[in-house]
Amino acid sequence: MTDSERLTLLVLMKYNMKPILVGLALLGLAGSGSGQETKMMKAEDLVWTEHPVFKGAQTVILVGDPTKAETIVQRTKFPPHYRVPPHTHPYAEVVTVLSGNYWNSFGQSFDKSKGTELPPGSVFVLPAGHAHYTWTENTEVIVQVTFTGPAGVTFLNPNDDTRKKR
Repeated sequence: MTDSERLTLLVLMKYNMKPILVGLALLGLAGSGSGQETKMMKAEDLVWTEHPVFKGAQTVILVGDPTKAETIVQRTKFPPHYRVPPHTHPYAEVVTVLSGNYWNSFGQSFDKSKGTELPPGSVFVLPAGHAHYTWTENTEVIVQVTFTGPAGVTFLNPNDDTRKKR
């Protein structure tokens, strides 16, 4: 186990996140046998495309295929003043803020007064099915999300789902 993995375990144990810890351990095991090849990527070489769900945001898949049951590492770039309505995912996810200040909150309805500002380097972990919503203020934000696919998003209010709009 690396020092980074030990530190992650200590942080998770401190916050008594046993279910998430078990999920992350399984995530690591799933990734270790997936046959993914060794690769290195420089930030300036990443090719960003429009996010398939969060219209106006951009994304790049670093590891995995989001349509398959395997480890996915994805970056998403949100423009200033972007709003992601309340939604859930069918998987646990670990979100790391790489740049900008990202706002996050939990619950069924969008309420900025309940949000927490997360500066670069911050991490939040969500169990599968946990309702949450996020937003940006005056700066572009880049986050890195790790989960086990296949990818999925369910908006609590179906009218918020841009995939269904023409």
